[in-house]
Amino acid sequence: MPLLQPRPAPNDGGYAVADYRAIRSDLGTMADLRRLTTELRSRGISLCLDLVLNHVAAEHEWARAARAGDERYRRYFHVYPDREVPDAYERTLPEVFPDFAPGNFTFDEELDGWVWTTFNSYQWDLAWDNPDVFAEVAEVILFLANHGVEILRLDAIAFIWKRMGTSCQNEPEVHQLTQALRSLARIATPALIFKAEAIVGPNEVVHYLGQGRHHGKVSDLAYHNSLMVQIWSMLASADARLATHALGRFPVVPASTAWITYLRCHDDIGWAIDDDDARSVMADGHGHRTFLSDYYSGDFEGSWSDGLVFQHNPATGDKRISGAAASLAGLEQALARQQEAVGQEAIEEAQVAVDHAVARLLLGYAIVYGFGGLPVIWSGDEIATLNDADWAAVTEHADDNRWVHRPRLDPARLAAAHADPESPEGRVLAGLRHLATARAALPHLHASVGATVVAAPDPAVFVVLRRHPVGPMVGLYNLTAEGRSVPGWWLREQGLPVEASIDALNGYPPSLQPDGSLYLSTYQPVWLVRP
Repeated sequence: MPLLQPRPAPNDGGYAVADYRAIRSDLGTMADLRRLTTELRSRGISLCLDLVLNHVAAEHEWARAARAGDERYRRYFHVYPDREVPDAYERTLPEVFPDFAPGNFTFDEELDGWVWTTFNSYQWDLAWDNPDVFAEVAEVILFLANHGVEILRLDAIAFIWKRMGTSCQNEPEVHQLTQALRSLARIATPALIFKAEAIVGPNEVVHYLGQGRHHGKVSDLAYHNSLMVQIWSMLASADARLATHALGRFPVVPASTAWITYLRCHDDIGWAIDDDDARSVMADGHGHRTFLSDYYSGDFEGSWSDGLVFQHNPATGDKRISGAAASLAGLEQALARQQEAVGQEAIEEAQVAVDHAVARLLLGYAIVYGFGGLPVIWSGDEIATLNDADWAAVTEHADDNRWVHRPRLDPARLAAAHADPESPEGRVLAGLRHLATARAALPHLHASVGATVVAAPDPAVFVVLRRHPVGPMVGLYNLTAEGRSVPGWWLREQGLPVEASIDALNGYPPSLQPDGSLYLSTYQPVWLVRP
């Protein structure tokens, strides 16, 4: 979570920054940060730091000056004397936190006006149409780069430009401002990388890596939120057709940029399923989003998941989901079943449930690692950390169940993962290490090589094709607990004769059936390449 100095709690997990030039007092100082980045660089590690662009804490010096009557700093924010303009904006603005922070404006008595607060009442949106704001943030970027920060995660970047009659997200000026900041960074701090945290729909997210006249001139990296959503969708439905269609229509991104691929992050999961994509595969977008929310909250019959509903919006039916990856994949429910099992048959069934949950988690990460781009792991996933049962014990977290998947790393669980390779923790740790080793040996997975999603004859198999000068790589992912097969003739059509290939995940030829088709066992990933 962010480590720059936030306001006192509540502070949205640190995203309410009170001072861009100071470190959280319980963690250290800027001098400590400089020593840390120096040590990290000596080990070949680049530090990535959050830079919150859309807003500052109400306690930030700019906000304090505005409340004190300084007109210059009042113009750093969107402040209105009455509700006329805010109400006009609200007609088209979504609510980010409808449960505990409804609306997008907050009345401040000292300002004697309504200030724009997209996220929480204590987070004041910056007025990016004011050049002084741009200059201030530019100085912060140079300041952090001079302290050895090599990657800036541009938090909430989609929200920074406001336009009446829109959702005030993904406006063209967002990309113009990002390009200007990147130009500054390229001149003054050329090693600095921008990572866009734009959790938006598939039609918008590609623009954060540069399209058209912004090609390759905005962020270097961007979160592939759609991939994350589609992985969980495929695991719940055991069907790749929606994902294949939705991911298949992403345009090629600039070769100098890359996706950040991930299975979980610090945030909730919003079901970014496009209605047109759903209709294209004869599904109902709203219905499928409802299914996913119900499935991952455990409200769907037969669900193996233990997620929590986050920010249910009755007006739209939107329900997002919180939860640790291992719990969402079924491990928490399976372990509880194992503890309660009585009798040999029940014990064996419970063990199968544990095995399937571990396999689902590793299959999800195999897709993340095999898709291309830069895979990232949310801390704790590597040892199958479960939901934190005590997430609400901290008063400031009680209304925000995203803290269920933000526990401190458990030393005992880490030790168990190392001590017992047969435990779920040990199997997941070994599995992720193995994926990392296999990925590092494959030029096919270089970020500059594009991924093509291909529809397999069996809709329960997800396929990603990567064409590299050394030859193609075909990633095959069985989304079910049952064995599946892919015809050999179909693989040859993708440019890879199955009889002349190996599975890069184990170094052996794939499992072939008498008819020449490739067999995939329970939740099995296969990375086919030429030897």
